[in-house]
Amino acid sequence: MRIAVLGLGEAGGLIARDLVAAGADVRGFDPRVPAPPGVREATDDADACRGADLVLSVNSAADAVDALSQGLAGCAPGTLWADLNTAAPRRKEEVAEVAGARVGVVDVALMSPVPGNGLATPMLASGADAPAFAALLRPLGATVDVLPGPVGAAATRKLLRSVFYKGMAAAIVEAMEAARCAGLTDWLRDNIRAELDRMLHGSRVHAVRRTEEMAAAAALLADLGVPARVAGASRDWLADLAARPE
Repeated sequence: MRIAVLGLGEAGGLIARDLVAAGADVRGFDPRVPAPPGVREATDDADACRGADLVLSVNSAADAVDALSQGLAGCAPGTLWADLNTAAPRRKEEVAEVAGARVGVVDVALMSPVPGNGLATPMLASGADAPAFAALLRPLGATVDVLPGPVGAAATRKLLRSVFYKGMAAAIVEAMEAARCAGLTDWLRDNIRAELDRMLHGSRVHAVRRTEEMAAAAALLADLGVPARVAGASRDWLADLAARPE
Protein backbone atom coordinates (compact mmCIF):
# COMPACT_ATOMS: atom_id res chain seq x y z
CA MET A 1 0.00 0.00 0.00
CA ARG A 2 1.29 3.47 -0.84
CA ILE A 3 0.50 6.23 1.62
CA ALA A 4 1.30 9.92 1.33
CA VAL A 5 1.88 11.93 4.50
CA LEU A 6 1.65 15.70 4.11
CA GLY A 7 3.17 17.40 7.13
CA LEU A 8 6.10 15.68 8.85
CA GLY A 9 6.14 17.55 12.13
CA GLU A 10 5.73 15.84 15.48
CA ALA A 11 2.49 13.99 14.69
CA GLY A 12 3.01 13.39 10.97
CA GLY A 13 6.60 12.28 11.38
CA LEU A 14 5.80 9.71 14.05
CA ILE A 15 2.82 8.31 12.15
CA ALA A 16 4.87 8.11 8.94
CA ARG A 17 7.66 6.29 10.75
CA ASP A 18 5.23 3.70 12.13
CA LEU A 19 3.60 3.21 8.73
CA VAL A 20 7.01 2.39 7.27
CA ALA A 21 7.65 -0.08 10.11
CA ALA A 22 4.28 -1.71 9.34
CA GLY A 23 5.32 -2.30 5.74
CA ALA A 24 3.65 0.57 3.90
CA ASP A 25 5.31 2.43 1.04
CA VAL A 26 5.32 5.96 2.44
CA ARG A 27 6.06 9.20 0.61
CA GLY A 28 6.12 12.44 2.57
CA PHE A 29 6.37 16.15 2.04
CA ASP A 30 6.91 19.04 4.41
CA PRO A 31 8.60 22.26 3.28
CA ARG A 32 10.12 22.74 6.73
CA VAL A 33 10.90 19.23 8.02
CA PRO A 34 12.96 16.50 6.34
CA ALA A 35 11.40 13.07 5.89
CA PRO A 36 12.15 10.54 8.66
CA PRO A 37 14.16 7.40 7.83
CA GLY A 38 12.31 5.06 5.49
CA VAL A 39 9.97 7.74 4.14
CA ARG A 40 10.64 8.71 0.53
CA GLU A 41 10.87 12.49 0.36
CA ALA A 42 8.68 14.14 -2.29
CA THR A 43 9.29 17.48 -3.97
CA ASP A 44 5.83 18.89 -3.21
CA ASP A 45 2.33 17.86 -2.11
CA ALA A 46 1.26 16.65 -5.56
CA ASP A 47 4.43 14.59 -5.93
CA ALA A 48 3.82 12.92 -2.56
CA CYS A 49 0.24 12.07 -3.55
CA ARG A 50 1.11 10.57 -6.92
CA GLY A 51 0.14 6.89 -6.92
CA ALA A 52 -1.05 6.94 -3.29
CA ASP A 53 -3.99 4.85 -2.13
CA LEU A 54 -4.35 7.04 0.95
CA VAL A 55 -3.26 10.58 1.78
CA LEU A 56 -2.86 11.69 5.40
CA SER A 57 -2.99 15.47 5.75
CA VAL A 58 -1.28 16.27 9.07
CA ASN A 59 -0.55 19.96 8.64
CA SER A 60 -2.66 22.48 10.58
CA ALA A 61 -6.19 23.80 10.38
CA ALA A 62 -4.90 26.89 8.59
CA ASP A 63 -3.12 24.80 5.93
CA ALA A 64 -5.73 22.07 5.45
CA VAL A 65 -7.44 23.51 2.38
CA ASP A 66 -4.17 24.62 0.77
CA ALA A 67 -2.67 21.16 1.24
CA LEU A 68 -5.67 19.63 -0.49
CA SER A 69 -5.62 22.14 -3.33
CA GLN A 70 -1.92 21.53 -3.94
CA GLY A 71 -2.10 17.75 -3.55
CA LEU A 72 -5.11 17.09 -5.78
CA ALA A 73 -3.06 17.24 -8.96
CA GLY A 74 -1.25 14.08 -7.89
CA CYS A 75 -4.31 12.15 -6.75
CA ALA A 76 -5.88 9.47 -8.93
CA PRO A 77 -9.63 8.83 -8.86
CA GLY A 78 -10.51 6.72 -5.84
CA THR A 79 -7.75 8.10 -3.62
CA LEU A 80 -8.78 8.57 0.00
CA TRP A 81 -7.90 11.93 1.56
CA ALA A 82 -7.83 11.78 5.36
CA ASP A 83 -7.75 15.14 7.11
CA LEU A 84 -6.10 14.58 10.50
CA ASN A 85 -5.80 18.27 11.31
CA THR A 86 -7.45 19.62 14.45
CA ALA A 87 -9.95 21.97 12.86
CA ALA A 88 -13.50 23.18 13.36
CA PRO A 89 -16.13 21.05 11.60
CA ARG A 90 -16.81 23.77 9.05
CA ARG A 91 -13.13 23.70 7.98
CA LYS A 92 -13.39 19.94 7.47
CA GLU A 93 -16.55 20.54 5.41
CA GLU A 94 -14.67 23.13 3.38
CA VAL A 95 -11.97 20.56 2.60
CA ALA A 96 -14.67 18.15 1.38
CA GLU A 97 -16.30 20.87 -0.72
CA VAL A 98 -13.02 21.78 -2.41
CA ALA A 99 -12.30 18.10 -3.07
CA GLY A 100 -15.67 17.56 -4.72
CA ALA A 101 -15.80 14.14 -6.35
CA ARG A 102 -12.07 13.97 -7.12
CA VAL A 103 -11.11 12.22 -3.88
CA GLY A 104 -13.00 10.73 -0.95
CA VAL A 105 -12.52 12.94 2.11
CA VAL A 106 -12.47 11.44 5.60
CA ASP A 107 -12.61 13.54 8.78
CA VAL A 108 -10.15 12.02 11.27
CA ALA A 109 -9.73 13.17 14.88
CA LEU A 110 -6.65 12.11 16.85
CA MET A 111 -7.95 11.50 20.36
CA SER A 112 -4.73 11.43 22.38
CA PRO A 113 -1.20 12.83 22.02
CA VAL A 114 0.72 11.21 19.17
CA PRO A 115 4.11 11.12 20.99
CA GLY A 116 4.29 7.76 22.71
CA ASN A 117 1.49 6.36 20.56
CA GLY A 118 2.37 7.02 16.93
CA LEU A 119 0.12 5.12 14.56
CA ALA A 120 -1.62 3.53 17.56
CA THR A 121 -3.06 6.91 18.58
CA PRO A 122 -6.84 6.36 18.93
CA MET A 123 -8.67 7.88 15.95
CA LEU A 124 -12.27 8.78 15.25
CA ALA A 125 -13.29 8.84 11.58
CA SER A 126 -16.43 10.18 9.95
CA GLY A 127 -17.76 10.72 6.45
CA ALA A 128 -18.98 8.35 3.76
CA ASP A 129 -15.47 6.98 3.17
CA ALA A 130 -14.59 6.47 6.84
CA PRO A 131 -15.12 2.67 6.69
CA ALA A 132 -12.69 2.43 3.76
CA PHE A 133 -10.14 4.50 5.70
CA ALA A 134 -10.44 2.18 8.69
CA ALA A 135 -10.10 -0.88 6.47
CA LEU A 136 -6.80 0.44 5.07
CA LEU A 137 -5.19 1.46 8.38
CA ARG A 138 -6.38 -1.14 10.87
CA PRO A 139 -4.25 -3.95 9.38
CA LEU A 140 -1.20 -1.68 9.84
CA GLY A 141 -1.84 -1.27 13.58
CA ALA A 142 -4.11 1.77 13.76
CA THR A 143 -7.05 2.00 16.13
CA VAL A 144 -9.92 3.60 14.22
CA ASP A 145 -13.49 4.02 15.45
CA VAL A 146 -15.89 4.81 12.61
CA LEU A 147 -18.64 7.25 13.54
CA PRO A 148 -22.01 7.62 11.87
CA GLY A 149 -22.48 10.99 10.27
CA PRO A 150 -20.80 13.27 7.77
CA VAL A 151 -17.39 14.89 7.55
CA GLY A 152 -17.16 17.09 10.65
CA ALA A 153 -18.71 14.59 13.08
CA ALA A 154 -15.31 13.39 14.32
CA ALA A 155 -14.01 16.96 14.69
CA THR A 156 -17.12 17.93 16.67
CA ARG A 157 -16.54 15.20 19.25
CA LYS A 158 -12.84 15.97 19.63
CA LEU A 159 -13.39 19.70 20.10
CA LEU A 160 -16.24 19.33 22.54
CA ARG A 161 -13.90 17.23 24.67
CA SER A 162 -11.13 19.78 24.19
CA VAL A 163 -13.25 22.53 25.76
CA PHE A 164 -13.19 20.56 29.00
CA TYR A 165 -9.67 19.14 29.05
CA LYS A 166 -7.78 22.12 27.64
CA GLY A 167 -9.95 24.49 29.66
CA MET A 168 -9.06 22.61 32.84
CA ALA A 169 -5.36 22.73 31.95
CA ALA A 170 -5.59 26.47 31.23
CA ALA A 171 -7.32 27.03 34.59
CA ILE A 172 -4.43 25.30 36.36
CA VAL A 173 -1.88 27.40 34.49
CA GLU A 174 -3.75 30.55 35.52
CA ALA A 175 -4.06 29.40 39.13
CA MET A 176 -0.32 28.65 39.31
CA GLU A 177 0.50 32.06 37.86
CA ALA A 178 -1.61 33.67 40.57
CA ALA A 179 -0.09 31.41 43.24
CA ARG A 180 3.40 32.49 42.17
CA CYS A 181 2.44 36.13 42.58
CA ALA A 182 0.91 35.39 45.98
CA GLY A 183 3.92 33.39 47.16
CA LEU A 184 1.81 30.22 47.46
CA THR A 185 3.16 28.12 44.61
CA ASP A 186 4.26 25.18 46.80
CA TRP A 187 0.98 25.12 48.70
CA LEU A 188 -1.15 25.07 45.57
CA ARG A 189 1.10 22.56 43.84
CA ASP A 190 0.74 20.17 46.79
CA ASN A 191 -3.04 20.46 46.53
CA ILE A 192 -3.26 19.50 42.89
CA ARG A 193 0.00 17.63 42.31
CA ALA A 194 -1.54 14.44 40.94
CA GLU A 195 -2.49 16.07 37.62
CA LEU A 196 -0.65 19.37 37.68
CA ASP A 197 2.76 18.36 36.34
CA ARG A 198 1.35 16.48 33.36
CA MET A 199 -0.98 19.31 32.39
CA LEU A 200 1.55 22.10 32.87
CA HIS A 201 4.20 20.26 30.90
CA GLY A 202 1.82 19.36 28.09
CA SER A 203 0.44 22.88 27.86
CA ARG A 204 3.91 24.38 27.49
CA VAL A 205 5.43 21.76 25.17
CA HIS A 206 2.38 21.66 22.86
CA ALA A 207 1.27 25.28 23.28
CA VAL A 208 1.29 26.14 19.56
CA ARG A 209 -0.72 23.10 18.49
CA ARG A 210 -3.13 23.43 21.42
CA THR A 211 -3.68 27.12 20.66
CA GLU A 212 -4.91 26.10 17.20
CA GLU A 213 -7.02 23.34 18.73
CA MET A 214 -8.76 25.71 21.14
CA ALA A 215 -9.28 28.31 18.40
CA ALA A 216 -11.07 25.58 16.45
CA ALA A 217 -13.07 24.61 19.56
CA ALA A 218 -14.12 28.24 20.06
CA ALA A 219 -15.21 28.37 16.42
CA LEU A 220 -17.30 25.24 16.90
CA LEU A 221 -19.02 26.68 19.97
CA ALA A 222 -19.75 29.90 18.07
CA ASP A 223 -21.36 27.83 15.29
CA LEU A 224 -23.48 26.10 17.94
CA GLY A 225 -24.53 29.43 19.43
CA VAL A 226 -22.68 28.81 22.72
CA PRO A 227 -20.50 31.66 24.13
CA ALA A 228 -16.92 30.33 24.04
CA ARG A 229 -15.79 31.94 27.30
CA VAL A 230 -13.70 29.05 28.62
CA ALA A 231 -12.51 27.88 25.20
CA GLY A 232 -11.54 31.43 24.25
CA ALA A 233 -9.68 31.98 27.50
CA SER A 234 -7.87 28.64 27.07
CA ARG A 235 -6.86 29.65 23.55
CA ASP A 236 -5.50 32.98 24.81
CA TRP A 237 -3.53 31.43 27.68
CA LEU A 238 -1.99 28.84 25.37
CA ALA A 239 -1.09 31.55 22.84
CA ASP A 240 0.64 33.44 25.65
CA LEU A 241 2.60 30.31 26.61
CA ALA A 242 3.60 29.72 23.00
CA ALA A 243 4.99 33.26 22.75
CA ARG A 244 7.19 32.95 25.85
CA PRO A 245 10.88 32.10 25.47
CA GLU A 246 11.98 28.59 26.45
